[in-house]
Amino acid sequence: MIEWFKSKVQPTKAQFIFAHGAGAGSDSDFMQHMAKLISEQGIDVGLFDFEYMQIAKQTNKRRPPERAPKLLAYYEQILTQAQPNLPLFIGGKSMGGRMASMLACSSAHTIAGVLAFGYPFHPPGKPEKLRTEHFADIPCPFLVLQGERDTFGTREELKSMLMPKQPEYVWLNDGDHSLKPRKKSGFTEQQNREAAALAAVEFMKNTVG
Repeated sequence: MIEWFKSKVQPTKAQFIFAHGAGAGSDSDFMQHMAKLISEQGIDVGLFDFEYMQIAKQTNKRRPPERAPKLLAYYEQILTQAQPNLPLFIGGKSMGGRMASMLACSSAHTIAGVLAFGYPFHPPGKPEKLRTEHFADIPCPFLVLQGERDTFGTREELKSMLMPKQPEYVWLNDGDHSLKPRKKSGFTEQQNREAAALAAVEFMKNTVG
């Protein structure tokens, strides 16, 4: 089931079906707040939980994510609940963004674009284990909104990484994997979330024209 954050702006330009990360579901503060920020600017946002997260909530026990084929099959099933009259964007936080980028390569649905908030380019401390081999097969625009200090791929690291195809980047000031800056940076988490939402909306609106 999708939880919709409907835009109050008329006319709504597009819809964004937004997948959660590995450890926290669609009810996390990040997901709820980001959905609210984006929906306030003319994009309907749909949140959902993968099956392993639904079970974790029902049993009150943490569970690891399922393997990619199962996650992708469920995400594709969720897309059947998309609104038929609006351009469809998909994306997610961390793992959810990675799954969205993989799904765009094979989905039976027409995907207008993909957005990843904190893309997990590699496991922390293992920059040689890149998760970018499918980038060349993504048939639509792809935006990565990344904290400059993200241990899954910092701004410095990504400058020198060779990829099959580069996504577009928006860098969030001093942000970590959840876009959170350090206090001493002078930036706030709220500012980074608002900047990310604004950039995401701009990307979607520019893509649909």
